Amino acid sequence: VKEMNKYEIMFIVKATMEEAQVKEAANNMKKIVEDLKGKVVSFKEMGERKLAYAIKKEISGYYFVMTIEATKEVVKEFDRKASIDESILRHLVIKLDEE
Repeated sequence: VKEMNKYEIMFIVKATMEEAQVKEAANNMKKIVEDLKGKVVSFKEMGERKLAYAIKKEISGYYFVMTIEATKEVVKEFDRKASIDESILRHLVIKLDEE
């Protein structure tokens, strides 16, 4: 049995895309976790926000936060896919301590 840990993942989707594309990009991120047998505990859309500085010429983005339970391998794969996905401006994975 592989060890499952809790992680919080924040990612920013380009705001210059159509709303449907933003939703699709966010769902794709969620699907990466689920396809690899990780569990999405919570998924929150934080809405559009202005970025502190331009990222890839974008000045605002849609913020999403999800809490997941997954193995290190799932997180590694998420990291890899989020890095190459054109619609994702930034992402951050934080390991949460167990209570």
